[in-house]
Amino acid sequence: MIARRYVLPLVLFTAGVMLFGGLVIWWAGSRNTTGATALGGAFELQSHDGRVVTDKDLLGHPSVIFFGYTHCPDVCPTALFEMTQVYQALGKEADRLNTYFITVDPERDDKALLSVYLSSFDPHITGLTGTPEQVQKAIRAYRVYARKVEDKSGSYVMDHTALVYLMDRQGRFVSSLNLDRAPEETAKQIRSYF
Repeated sequence: MIARRYVLPLVLFTAGVMLFGGLVIWWAGSRNTTGATALGGAFELQSHDGRVVTDKDLLGHPSVIFFGYTHCPDVCPTALFEMTQVYQALGKEADRLNTYFITVDPERDDKALLSVYLSSFDPHITGLTGTPEQVQKAIRAYRVYARKVEDKSGSYVMDHTALVYLMDRQGRFVSSLNLDRAPEETAKQIRSYF
């Protein structure tokens, strides 16, 4: 029989072990076999130049994926400009990286508008759109937050996740990119996945 003075510490220890075990199981379930967080998944969208792009197009090269929209007042154009600088820093290796700008506003962002919008940035950046259902599938796969917010003029903006995802050559999420640092530093990080 266990002495009364040991009962409370034993209960607390057992509860701690169970909590720790549950956290380990949760953590392991949210990771893929490489140790990277399980983000991404199947999608099928249309590029601004008329091609069908799926998650299979991520295979073979590292990829950068960014969700945004053409009417974005600041975050999206800034990130696209910073990715243009990263492509310049990559130099001759630029062709080894895929970059996809996936709209969260398929109502306005058709292929033609994406094409005009992206003409101001590096030509390696591919705009992707689709039906609202196709776009929602990609949004869910990457756990992106996107919500329409109407303004007083009757128009709207889109609140959305501003993370820039780096995927490896197997199409697995490895980290988010910090585009606030020097483009050469980001290019160096990307090169490690070539």
